[in-house]
Amino acid sequence: MRHYPLSPQLAAFVARTESFTSPDNSFKGWRDSYSRMCQAFTPPRPDGLRVSELQLAGVPLRAYCPASSMPVDGWPCLLYLHGGGWVVGDLDSHDFITAYLAAQLQVLVIAVDYRLAPEHPFPAAFDDCLAVWRALQAGASPFALDPRRQLLIGDSAGGNLAAALCLALRDADEPLPAAQVLLYPGLGGAADLPSRSQCADAPLLGSNDLNAYQALYLPGPPQRSPYARPLLATDLRGLPATFIALAQFDPLRDDGELYHQRLLAAGGHSQLYPGLGLVHGCLRARGLAPEVDALYGALLDYLRGCFE
Repeated sequence: MRHYPLSPQLAAFVARTESFTSPDNSFKGWRDSYSRMCQAFTPPRPDGLRVSELQLAGVPLRAYCPASSMPVDGWPCLLYLHGGGWVVGDLDSHDFITAYLAAQLQVLVIAVDYRLAPEHPFPAAFDDCLAVWRALQAGASPFALDPRRQLLIGDSAGGNLAAALCLALRDADEPLPAAQVLLYPGLGGAADLPSRSQCADAPLLGSNDLNAYQALYLPGPPQRSPYARPLLATDLRGLPATFIALAQFDPLRDDGELYHQRLLAAGGHSQLYPGLGLVHGCLRARGLAPEVDALYGALLDYLRGCFE
């Protein structure tokens, strides 16, 4: 393994994360060890949130609503799509960030428990996220939402789903979120992108892992749909304002970089956070490494600007 110059704090986070392995190589074993790892990095929820489980369009959701009184125009809303390679992850795995964002921003956060591969390959997860967005726009949720302040955010595979959702909504001429926030997203970039080889054995996500996840989500012949691989979209005009956070030591780094450049070339608004010193999956290291806390600072600044 080549040496990745991580800070001591981030290296300790990586070592602890990697300690959660299971001798059971089944998908259940894989998901169980991922859940145990996530639980170890999930602090108690902040006070002042009303948390509820619900379903929209048949898809399980978790809503984090501030206990304060609702703004006059309805709740500003963040729809969160979790990462996990489309194969692992659920509402609990990302509770560490969804509860935090709701408390910090004092907005409604809705997390989506979309169907997972390989039991449900593409387009199941994409269809679930699209159905939830449309149900929210149709007023099907118990919350009154501010139509001008609805944002879409996803990390890793969730970043893929968020970008795909925006492409689909634009193509169908439906209401778009005010912004899309893509955190170390996997956007279906080509296998010969430099970061694939430069970070082939990077901590927490290597290129072989990436290929394995993608094969489970996109089985069969090469998938040409931009809703599966947003970098295949030939036209990126008319998309919402975008914030893309990269991780330096991540085979997916060039996916986000390329999408950012293509959004700008199409006349769009895109802000790139280079994520120097970061690894894929580092969002869980909030409070453990200063470079991760700096990412959160930039993320919160961007989201506050959008909601204001």
